[in-house]
Amino acid sequence: MDEEDIYTKIIDAIVSYDSEAVARHCREGMERGMEAIDIIQKGLAKGLSRVGELFEEEQLFLPDLIMAANAAKAGFKILGPEVSRKKGSSVFIGRIVIGTVEGDVHDIGKDIVVAMLSGAGFEVHDLGVDVPTCKFIEKALEVDADIIASSALLGTTMVGQRKIENLLKDLGLKQRFKTLIGGAPVTEDWRKEIGADGYAENAIDAVRVAKKLVEEKKGTNV
Repeated sequence: MDEEDIYTKIIDAIVSYDSEAVARHCREGMERGMEAIDIIQKGLAKGLSRVGELFEEEQLFLPDLIMAANAAKAGFKILGPEVSRKKGSSVFIGRIVIGTVEGDVHDIGKDIVVAMLSGAGFEVHDLGVDVPTCKFIEKALEVDADIIASSALLGTTMVGQRKIENLLKDLGLKQRFKTLIGGAPVTEDWRKEIGADGYAENAIDAVRVAKKLVEEKKGTNV
């Protein structure tokens, strides 16, 4: 079995949500002397991209996304330390603080996004639900986040996303963090109105937009 076969097996295992198979094939690749970063990019990342395509084609659904993301994380746990050791720095492609805004206790959408972002290689700090505006910023400062992401599942709680933008501006921190918003009632027009940097329609979109925001912030491809 050559390297391409291993990549294919990892991709197939992610699409079939087989965490054990993902981990097994990642270990096999390492034992064969393959570079961990190559396995991540050509195996794990491509597997998640394939899942995203199937989701957009409505062949997979939200529960499938969670299971696929968890399968990818099984591989990332094995490969991540090796990449970090060689780079001498964190393997994560970006650091995100995420939560559901104050007054909103819905978490299913956010939890799916957290799983997908983690599976895609982001370091994610999940603040949970009903998160006060100041807590988003306090945590972002604490962990030196790249992105502050907020979810609002109700039209009445969307104002929490505006509060985050306003507080960042008031504190002079708007240029330090990128902001990403999402949720059932949230739209691109709302993003423009409040001045957020990115809007994600769903979990797959969240990964794509988050990568774009990190690239803009760091000036490098991820």
